[in-house]
Amino acid sequence: MSVISYRQALHDALRSEMLRDEDVFLIGEEIGLFEGSYKITAGMLAEFGPKRVRDTPIAEEGFTGAAIGAAMLGLRPVVEIMTINFSLLALDQIVNHAAKIYGMFGGQARVPLVIRTPGGGGQQLGATHSQNIELYYAFVPGMKVVAPSSPADAKALMLAAIRDDDPVLVLENLALYNTTGEVPDHDEPAQIGQAAVTREGTDITVVAYSRMAAVALQVAERLADEGIDVEVVDLRSLRPLDRDTIITSVKKTNCAVVLEDDWLTYGIGAEIAATISDGAFDWLDAPVRRVAMAEVPLPYSKPLETAALPSADDAITAIRETLDALARRH
Repeated sequence: MSVISYRQALHDALRSEMLRDEDVFLIGEEIGLFEGSYKITAGMLAEFGPKRVRDTPIAEEGFTGAAIGAAMLGLRPVVEIMTINFSLLALDQIVNHAAKIYGMFGGQARVPLVIRTPGGGGQQLGATHSQNIELYYAFVPGMKVVAPSSPADAKALMLAAIRDDDPVLVLENLALYNTTGEVPDHDEPAQIGQAAVTREGTDITVVAYSRMAAVALQVAERLADEGIDVEVVDLRSLRPLDRDTIITSVKKTNCAVVLEDDWLTYGIGAEIAATISDGAFDWLDAPVRRVAMAEVPLPYSKPLETAALPSADDAITAIRETLDALARRH
C-alpha cells in the first residue's frame, strides 16, 4: 500500500494501462504539452509520444466522435473532457452513438471508450463550470457511469473502465483531486456495478457517491462520538446501480438518508429512494430523507456557493431528524 492523492491514483492507472496495452491512447484538450488542466496526464506525452497522447482543438463533439470511431475499429481511447459541463457539447456523440452502437448494430461493433471528466462545485468557477450532471449519462442505457470517492477507487475503477468493452464515463470531482488515501501497489480493477459498504453500522444507512461519499464517512465519525452508529454505502457505480447492497443495508438499519451533490428534483437520490421503497418498504421505520444542493445555478460568490452546496452539517441534521422521528414512533 502507498498513500497517494486521488490525482496521482488516476495518473497511475492511466500510465499502467498504457504500458499494458498499446491500443490504449489518450485524447483531449491540453493533455499533452500542458499536461492536462488538472495535471492528471503529467509526463505522459514525454513517455508515450504524440501518437498516443493526442492534443485536440477545442471541439468536444469532434474529438469525442473521433474517439468513438477509433474504439469501433479496435483501439481503447480515453477521452479527457476538461469539465463535465463541456460534455454537453458532445452529448449527441455520447448518447446517440457511443451508448447505442452496440445495440443498434446487433453486436457487430463495440465501443470500448472511456470518458473521464471532473464535475462538482466549490471552486468558484461559476454556474456553467460547477455542475453535477452525471444523471444525464446514468440515465442512458448502453452507458456505464462510475463515480470514485477515494484514491483507491479512483485507480481501481479507472483500470476497470479502460478494460471494459462498453463506453464508461468516469466521474471525477474537483474537490477530491488533492485528497489522499491508501492505494494498493498492484493493479486490481474494481467490479463496475458493485457498491461498497465503507463503514458498518446499525442505526441508520447513509447512501452517497463521489464527494458526498467522502463527506458521509466524516459525518459517521462525528456521530460515532455521540453514540450514533452510521452505516455508509458508497455507490461507486451509478449505472449499473447496485440495488442489492442498498436494500440489504436498509433492511439492517431500518432507515436511510441519501446524500448527493446534484439538484434534488429528478435526481439520483430519487432513484435510490425509489429503490429502497421497492425493495425494503416493509423494513422502513421512517421516511427516506434526501440531502442535495439548492436548486439554483451555482453562484460565483463564495458565501453563496457554500450555502448552496450540501454540507456535513446538512447531513447530520437529516440523520438526527430521521432518528428523532423514529424514536417518537417507538
